[in-house]
Amino acid sequence: MNRDVKSVAEKPAVAPSSEVRRWSSVAALVPGVALCALGATVALIAGQFTSAVSPLLIAIVAGAVLANTVSLPAKFQPGLAFSAKRLLRVGIALLGLQLMFSDIVGLGWGVIAVVVAIVFLGIAGTMYAGKLLGLSWSQRILIACGFSICGAAAVAAADGVVNAREEELLTAVALVVIFGTLMIPTIPLLADAFGMNEIEAGMWAGGSIHEVAQVVAAGSALGATALGVATVVKLARVLMLAPVMAFLSIRQRTMVDNTATKRPPLIPLFVVAFIGCMGLRSTGMLPNELLGLAKTVQTALLAAAMFALGLGVRLSVIRGVGARPFVLAAISTVWVATIAYVGVVLVS
Repeated sequence: MNRDVKSVAEKPAVAPSSEVRRWSSVAALVPGVALCALGATVALIAGQFTSAVSPLLIAIVAGAVLANTVSLPAKFQPGLAFSAKRLLRVGIALLGLQLMFSDIVGLGWGVIAVVVAIVFLGIAGTMYAGKLLGLSWSQRILIACGFSICGAAAVAAADGVVNAREEELLTAVALVVIFGTLMIPTIPLLADAFGMNEIEAGMWAGGSIHEVAQVVAAGSALGATALGVATVVKLARVLMLAPVMAFLSIRQRTMVDNTATKRPPLIPLFVVAFIGCMGLRSTGMLPNELLGLAKTVQTALLAAAMFALGLGVRLSVIRGVGARPFVLAAISTVWVATIAYVGVVLVS
């Protein structure tokens, strides 16, 4: 009898099946994803009451406020990481449904050349200035992409390729919010001082301001014509996200040792999906109702991702990085705005 009891006690435990482990992994995501969904919902509702601030910016700020006032339990972390990475990439892919190839071609080759110059010269100049300031390559590329392409979404997309340190990612996101918001009143004031018409002012706003929502806010202050021009020019910059991320991915592959077990993809899947969505929109076969629904889903996903990123923005971390990232952000803002202004003068 004792031997039977002993043999039962010594019998090894049965390992959980793969299905059980899979469901356990999914369950671990629920608290964090639910919190991000709540934050996104609040941001979307708040965004209905103001056109000057987008739900994405509200979500980032709300997350940052919560992060610096409440200590979240560790159980939220898996879902927060999932939201900041996976949901963000789906949202970026759906962003392609806002663009048609005809919209970009309709700008004219002169404006297209200016947009390309803004993005690539903006990134190159920011990278060079950051090197002089002694910042790491990953910190420089996050700031360069965010300030030259499309703000926090570009920062997070670049991080998905280069895997920067957490404090570098959060610092870049915070800088986009701060400096992009400052540009909302600055561009209209300078455009008026320089005697620009609405088309020129709209081109300058779309070519120099970081976030799409910030561009819309500035364009609204400039006038209806300026708003339309600014939005199309800005979305043309958003389109540059695809080739820039593809280039970064190729660079990362060359930097990884050939013996490594995993190398970055040649072209990130979300970049392929972005281009695919843009091509699908260009066919003209999608009904407006579906496009409207897709835009709502895209905004909700990006808001959830931005809320997750905001939860990582801690003042103690930002203070710890020092003044150099802020100096680079100021330089990049002025540099990109200067390139855009020169481009407007040349094509006008």
